[in-house]
Amino acid sequence: MDNIFLKNNKFYLVSMAVFSVVIACIEPIEIETLSFEDALVIEATITDEYVHQEINLSRTYELEEDGPTPETNAMINVTDDLQNNYQFREIAPGKYISDTKFEAIQGREYQLKITTSNGREYASSPTRLTNSTQIDSVIAYADTNDDGVEGISIDLNSFNPERNSNYYRYEYEETYKIIAQNWSPYEAVVISETFPFEVDTIFKTVQDRICFKTASSSGIVQTETNSLTEDRVTNFNIRFLASDDSRIFHRYSILVRQYVQSAEAFTFYEVLNELSGSESLFSQNQPGFISGNLFSVANENEKVIGFFEVSSVASKRIFFDRRDILSTGAPVNPCRLVAPELQGRFGRSPLVDAILAGDLRFYVINDGTAIEPGQVEGNGPYVMVPEVCGDCRVSGGANSNIKPDFWID
Repeated sequence: MDNIFLKNNKFYLVSMAVFSVVIACIEPIEIETLSFEDALVIEATITDEYVHQEINLSRTYELEEDGPTPETNAMINVTDDLQNNYQFREIAPGKYISDTKFEAIQGREYQLKITTSNGREYASSPTRLTNSTQIDSVIAYADTNDDGVEGISIDLNSFNPERNSNYYRYEYEETYKIIAQNWSPYEAVVISETFPFEVDTIFKTVQDRICFKTASSSGIVQTETNSLTEDRVTNFNIRFLASDDSRIFHRYSILVRQYVQSAEAFTFYEVLNELSGSESLFSQNQPGFISGNLFSVANENEKVIGFFEVSSVASKRIFFDRRDILSTGAPVNPCRLVAPELQGRFGRSPLVDAILAGDLRFYVINDGTAIEPGQVEGNGPYVMVPEVCGDCRVSGGANSNIKPDFWID
């Protein structure tokens, strides 16, 4: 969930006064503007998956600050109406997971309780698990977006014949293959850093040609079927990737998660999205304060931001190769090929300096057979490339050279 906030006299806090839901639609929410104040931000969604559930705590922050401050050393537990109690522990600043795995169960009421390090207590209204709806399909196809950009659209379809879900929120996790463009099984190593300089090549001991990078969605993606004749989500767009997006140059996978929301939770996220997506911070719709179903136990006037959701969730993963969808191949951005001299001026070695600095990676021997004349800058013994071209971990990150367990080639 986005954390959003304000500067006195310039930006304003906005609080949600009421949720008012009718059978046919959700009525507009009344908004009240206030001055900035520090408030606890709670991100809490408990699902019907048997997992370690997660809750995140932070504080509101002013726009000139880098971001939210994690709320640390809090005590968190979730209880149900059968007196089952699930404790949470902090595994990273502001990030808490349940000590044991558990799942929300239909018909039970759940309540979130939090005690912060300064002794303040917070709680949620008792909340029930929403009805479940499975994802029928997630499809990827060639498309052109509203801006005329060609690429790949990823759409979702689902259907609930009982028509008792109606409100949906989506998240996704994408994983894609990265292949180093100018990779070699050898690496250049410095034998002597002083004159006479000496460099050699050895077999690599680390696999750095193919990596896998995973990223989670940001922002709020929702839809509703309450206004339709059927509880059916049809060709709802989850993601669009332009044809020149490096994430689809090779193989790509996306895991889509569909959360069934209550009408109140849907409205909360809808208003939050409208406020945080405002084009102008000075417009009537401004980033600000939004209250949900969470409150301070001791002080009813204290502002608490967030919504405690107990949601049924469904997920589906797909894989695709670019060539299966797009008729054009992936764009190729030629890497700079350089051959630094081993012996340079003023008692320095450009090749040794580049290797020690980690700026370049070995590609091939510069003997005129592997590279066409004129493509290499310099006359040194080795053709080198920028590290991003020779080591996939530069783009993927540490440990990204390990294939995920779920990956299917």
